[in-house]
Amino acid sequence: MSTIIVETQSGFLTESSIDSSVAEAMPGVACCVFAKDIPGSNAVGPITYDETVLADGQVTCVGHIIGAVVADTQLAAQRAAKAVRVQYQDLPHIVTIQEAIAAQSFYQPIRTIKSGDLEAGFKQADHILEGEMHIGGQEHFYLETNVTLAVPRGEDGEMELFVSTQSPSKTQLLVAKVLGVPANRVMVRVKRMGGGFGGKETRTTVLSTVVAVAANKLKRPVRCMLDRDEDMLVTGGRHPFYGKYKVGFLNSGKVVALDVSYYSNAGNSMDLSLSIMERALFHMENSYSVANVRGRGFVCRTNLPSNTAFRGFGGPQGMMVTESWVTDVAQSLGRPAEEVRRLNLYVEGESTPYNQMLDQLTLDRCWDECLQRSGYQQRRAAADLYNRLNRWTKRGLAIVPTKFGISFTAAFLNQAGALVHIYTDGSVLLTHGGTEMGQGLHTKMVQVASRVLGIPCSKIHISETSTNTVPNTSPTAASASSDLNGAAVLNACQTLIQRLAPYKTLNPKGSWEDWVKAAYFDRVNLSANGFYKTPDLGYSFDTNSGRVFNYFTYGVACSEVEIDCLTGAHKNLSTTIVMDVGHSLNPAIDIGQVEGGFLQGLGLFTLEELHYSPRGVLLTRGPGSYKIPAFGDIPTQLTVSLLRDAPNDKAIFASKAVGEPPLFLAASVFYAIKDAITAARVESGVSGPFRLDSPASAERIRTACCDRFTKLCPPADPGTFTPWSVQV
Repeated sequence: MSTIIVETQSGFLTESSIDSSVAEAMPGVACCVFAKDIPGSNAVGPITYDETVLADGQVTCVGHIIGAVVADTQLAAQRAAKAVRVQYQDLPHIVTIQEAIAAQSFYQPIRTIKSGDLEAGFKQADHILEGEMHIGGQEHFYLETNVTLAVPRGEDGEMELFVSTQSPSKTQLLVAKVLGVPANRVMVRVKRMGGGFGGKETRTTVLSTVVAVAANKLKRPVRCMLDRDEDMLVTGGRHPFYGKYKVGFLNSGKVVALDVSYYSNAGNSMDLSLSIMERALFHMENSYSVANVRGRGFVCRTNLPSNTAFRGFGGPQGMMVTESWVTDVAQSLGRPAEEVRRLNLYVEGESTPYNQMLDQLTLDRCWDECLQRSGYQQRRAAADLYNRLNRWTKRGLAIVPTKFGISFTAAFLNQAGALVHIYTDGSVLLTHGGTEMGQGLHTKMVQVASRVLGIPCSKIHISETSTNTVPNTSPTAASASSDLNGAAVLNACQTLIQRLAPYKTLNPKGSWEDWVKAAYFDRVNLSANGFYKTPDLGYSFDTNSGRVFNYFTYGVACSEVEIDCLTGAHKNLSTTIVMDVGHSLNPAIDIGQVEGGFLQGLGLFTLEELHYSPRGVLLTRGPGSYKIPAFGDIPTQLTVSLLRDAPNDKAIFASKAVGEPPLFLAASVFYAIKDAITAARVESGVSGPFRLDSPASAERIRTACCDRFTKLCPPADPGTFTPWSVQV
């Protein structure tokens, strides 16, 4: 199967606008599928039903799917899809955040978090500065693109789907809605994914619903796997953000007031954009205590494919703006940025802007250990010496903390289930609500079961994740899957251990197999389901009260870079990371997650750049035009340490979540680059705060160095079409 993708940014579409006759007559083509072939509802979406399975009457972006061609081979389907002729009546369109602001094109509601007395805070301040920053989007670039196999079962509207998705239950519900059948007729199965990173939390249904409709129409199995360029065009990515801030601070560098506004480019539907903006607001102060603060979040409606969840879920964008104003404060005072950061760090017992008290705080320990392990002072002295001796290459350092809240911000999602079977030969089949996408979740769940049951991991097997074994599962997202599913597995295994206890007592020297067989012959149930919900969660934006997060994962990274002032190229010389992950369930997996998250953040902040045409056509649709981190981008020295003796009493076996928190630590590379640029600017007689947007591409680095050569270039005409105006 191949999808028919809209090639205009916004327009009216009627049935007579589509001519599929040539396509349907081509060899190997079984049929074409359009909105009229949907037996149920065409209105879908993960939260708000503001999307269509197939365009019907109006298209709202380049990449909006209007139909599908089903053929006996992928090549035949793709050829036929290109033969479908579509005509549109163009409508006005909005592509960038700036255009959305000018048109006041926002989704509702506009979120606000306010704490303290902002007016009094600014009156108290010795200095007030204002600034802004743009953070570009990011493509998920999972190794396996979106793929679905739908198999009709022929009885009562049953449909079985094999989907590469982080959210089997949401897929089940939306496919059932589209087919017009109850959810109990649809089974979704996930063996594993070739990567997800949030891109397969909700946007997989863009494809799975279409494939299900095609399979239902033909009453035959139908499969579709998107090519890379199709996947990048259709499925959206990380939200670009634009942040504006006003910050008040004392001569000491202590920040006393902050007013920040965030604008995100949501695209043509809401998807998860409101929740992503909420998390950005929950991280607007990063790791710093600010007594008087106001944050506002505006979700921009544009004519781009809907952007969606991505590792960090708005947190990195929120914290990136934070580190921008911290750097501005330091530069305006002429003080080292690390001093200003350390001065403003939270201490035990302080409260966040959303009134959650911080306990078991390890920020100071992570900070001090990172300083010591990185040899920061020696590196700083060596970098200063290098910069005095070299005019056209400069070195920079930065040490950056992170505080990442763990829990779904939608309280109802903080639940999980598990199902454990013990067979008479002593082997155990374990099923839980989480999906495996290379992050090692299944390995950790086997370890939890092994520890509780007291048997080797080799006796335990996880076959797959499916909606007919554990129902109503939350997406594998928010870094909470080990916490939630681990606790559900623990609950199920404890039930089984209690049932086996009498047989262990009767035969204390017996084996696991002996106890299992004895229980079986005594007609004891050797199957148990487990359940867990995170306690005491719930927050109200109206009252700014309640508990948003179960706990926080902390980390600190120190990075050193070298830039070429004439070309804008940079080298990542070293990075030292200290991460608090509690008592790690699996240190090897967790260190791998820290390394992987850091490298993905490195791409976000220094390399990866999406470009669109003025009409909203994605121009960077593959590795030839979109650069992700490679071997040479890894810091020459990369050291990851897990903080010792930091148990977390709020999660399974005193562990902590690790999937998303490390990603933002790559901001240390970005601000090390900014530090190196500062050294170059000083040599040109330029000092004080300056704007550097993310990613810190070679073009931006070169331009920011501000030397006698850049002065020869005339300023860009605001009316011309520049790379900045298309980077949305």
